[in-house]
Amino acid sequence: MSVRQGKGFDPNIDIDGGLSSVVAAAHELKSPLVLVRQLSLMLEAGDVSSSETQKILQQITLTSEKALRLTSDLTKVARLEDAMFNLEPLNPQQLCEDIVTELKPLFDAHGKDFMLASRKHPLLLVANRDLLRRIIMNFTDNALNYTGDNGSVEIQIKALNAGKTIRLGVRDFGPALSSDLWSSLRDKLSKAPQNIHARPLSSGLGLYISSQFAEAMEGNIGVIRHRNGATFYIDLQASHQLSLL
Repeated sequence: MSVRQGKGFDPNIDIDGGLSSVVAAAHELKSPLVLVRQLSLMLEAGDVSSSETQKILQQITLTSEKALRLTSDLTKVARLEDAMFNLEPLNPQQLCEDIVTELKPLFDAHGKDFMLASRKHPLLLVANRDLLRRIIMNFTDNALNYTGDNGSVEIQIKALNAGKTIRLGVRDFGPALSSDLWSSLRDKLSKAPQNIHARPLSSGLGLYISSQFAEAMEGNIGVIRHRNGATFYIDLQASHQLSLL
């Protein structure tokens, strides 16, 4: 299901939206900070083995990096109105391979699998590399939170509309979403983060950030419901400059 974005977020006039963003950011940052504190207390107690200490240190590092990505995204959203983002032909396969390589240790630490669906034929799309990367990372962080133990998350790349549109999606196996969820969210997301009631740990901040980044690239975000989860995706214009591959 495609989603048409509304008007861009204007921090100078959208006071309620600004406050909602601050509350959502506090909500999203609380969880990793609490986890880092708990892990640090375990290390201070000194009753863990050497191998367990290494695992704890790795988890602290990975959790901190996730929180830093969020703060970086919030800064970029605040500057969207004043910044110029170059759009260029990109190979989404290469971009997603880099994301899988970067986040695989985080998924391994949580006992979950993370993969990129294979493709025989390469595709090109028009996007800003940094913004697109941040959108996929946001979708992936959300999928990590809601996919059950020993579950898997998959990035999918597809061509639609006779090859005119490229869709990048992140498939999770979390709680099912209601049929009217997206229709109620899409108009509100252009103004402020919105809670997803089927997923109470989420403030909707990542989705809000992704919607702002997608709009800056003239793209659309959306969601496909499954009986056992969801696929959050972004649709972007295809590029046919295959000679660049």
